[in-house]
Amino acid sequence: MATESSPQVPDHVAAPTQSNTNTLPAGTVEFAHRMFDAARGDIQSSFKQLTRACQSTLWQMRKLQRKADPNRLNDLGQSMIAGAVFKSHDEVVRVLVEDDADPRIGKPTAIEAAHIFGRKELIEVLGAKQGDIGTDVPTPLSARPEN
Repeated sequence: MATESSPQVPDHVAAPTQSNTNTLPAGTVEFAHRMFDAARGDIQSSFKQLTRACQSTLWQMRKLQRKADPNRLNDLGQSMIAGAVFKSHDEVVRVLVEDDADPRIGKPTAIEAAHIFGRKELIEVLGAKQGDIGTDVPTPLSARPEN
């Protein structure tokens, strides 16, 4: 009966053994566990934030499907479409435009919000016309003539 020989490991390479981990101070092992737990927590936290953002977008879409008023303003006088511009939910902006949301209501209006954040592509989607953006609306640095 032949026996298999184990591969030769150079002397300078320590094979991972239980005795190697026992040589670490307990505080170091505890710290490592806390760091791994924190890293896992950050991943979970990021995933939860992403999930909440998607749920918010889906909620807005469902609200429209139930024929909710897309032009209703919140308690701060802001419209749903301006909020979608602010949050960079471009697809929601397009759906709201298709559902006849008014981009000129609320403060700031959706058109003003698109201007403030330099969202030129949304300004076109929103159907902006001359006079929709007053002189009191801040212009992004990238859109100023001196740049």
